[in-house]
Amino acid sequence: MSNLLPFQTQFRTPLAIVKGNVDHTKFECQLKRIDEILRKSGVEEEFMERSLSDGSEESKKRLKEASESTRLNAQKHSRQALRCNIARTLMGESVRNFSILLAGMPLLQRFCEMDAWGGEVRVASKSTLDRYARWLPKEEMREVLSKLFQAVDGLGLEKRLDMDTYFLDTTCVKSNIHIPVDWVLLRDAVRTLMKAIILIRNQGLKHRMGEPKEFLKQINRFSIEMTHTRRRKNAKEEKKRVLRCMKDLVRIVKGHAIRYRDLLDKSWEETEWTRSEANQVLKRIDSVLEQLPQAVKQAHERIIGERQVSNKDKILSLYERETNVIVRGKAGAEVEFGNTLLLGETKQGLIVDWKLWKESAPADSKMLKESLQRVKKLLGVEIKNVGGDRGFDSEKNRVHLKEKSIYNGICPRDPKQLKQQMKKSQFVKIQKRRSQTEGRIGIFKNNFLGRPLRAKGFNHRELVIEWAVLAHNLWVLARLPQAQTQTKAA
Repeated sequence: MSNLLPFQTQFRTPLAIVKGNVDHTKFECQLKRIDEILRKSGVEEEFMERSLSDGSEESKKRLKEASESTRLNAQKHSRQALRCNIARTLMGESVRNFSILLAGMPLLQRFCEMDAWGGEVRVASKSTLDRYARWLPKEEMREVLSKLFQAVDGLGLEKRLDMDTYFLDTTCVKSNIHIPVDWVLLRDAVRTLMKAIILIRNQGLKHRMGEPKEFLKQINRFSIEMTHTRRRKNAKEEKKRVLRCMKDLVRIVKGHAIRYRDLLDKSWEETEWTRSEANQVLKRIDSVLEQLPQAVKQAHERIIGERQVSNKDKILSLYERETNVIVRGKAGAEVEFGNTLLLGETKQGLIVDWKLWKESAPADSKMLKESLQRVKKLLGVEIKNVGGDRGFDSEKNRVHLKEKSIYNGICPRDPKQLKQQMKKSQFVKIQKRRSQTEGRIGIFKNNFLGRPLRAKGFNHRELVIEWAVLAHNLWVLARLPQAQTQTKAA
């Protein structure tokens, strides 16, 4: 039984007819078609249902006790959250820029259900849009996407979608960090700790120390000096000397940071901050102090000790801890820093499987079996053909596909086997189509995720990917030709 309450549709100011701008016209048609898909597929209702209640007894009780106006307001914000996130992802805008566009574009206001008949229009601020981006957890978002796949046959498409053939590939979602350099971690630590100390001092809490800006000047001077050491004859010795100076400065800054951290924790009531605001500053300091000994040791080992540090023990960023070293071996991307992402698509380009790895990802060949299981659960159909590059080929996968009666269109690693397979027309057809998956990954990463992906923290990056998959699939469906309804002449 649905928990949604019926609501009355408001009168709306007619949209102005824009002439001479083809791109605007295409975008308007795209939004209208996506609006139609959201309503017909039941995705919007599913999203609102899951926003009102997570299915637990406690949430059901809370929903039952809520007033009608409270429930209607929650439904309204849920619809706006869904539509704002979709539109913002389609446009590739930040929350700040999208808030500005939303205030000045009646077309966006109409799609996001924020327009009204005359008078003033209240649109979402950047802070509201930021809350909308985390409206549902990623597990709930996957169920919303499942609703879309279940309803594709009822969307009035000209041709039925081919869900039997499946193509998959992996890529690297780069973290928004600078190129990892050992001594740069020390510079980042000093900057973060000093900026936090400046915030605390501005609130009237002070402990005896030198001017914070002087510490920032010193670390910047050492950083510049470090970059110029490579031009000198005794580059190694100079680099070691500068690093020792940086280590001494880091030790002093660490002591000041610990004292200011304890001072804020003890006397936060004397500031203008709330406890939660003070905790944010404390959390920022604690995060750096926790990693600082390892960062200093790593720089010492590599520069002074001239010893290698294994990838699993490396700190690549003080701010994005889940960043991994991914050896791609490709031109221009021999090594990348981020997280491995698996994407699987149908023949028409719908993304039907995706997974982002927090730790180092397994080999591609070990991903296939689990991916097929997720696709079956999500779509409710049996895959008949699979296409992929040679990274997914293995003896176990060949046996598994044969047992499941799935045609193996994966490129073999063995050149002799590849030569034999290329004589089969079905294999050649799948491999030709498989090459388009590279393009799909490029579209998804550049147009829907953004390059780089700016979400901070692994959990937020996972959620952004869920929204990107939803927006991408709606964009694909909106571009597919619709069935033409012919009316008979009276």
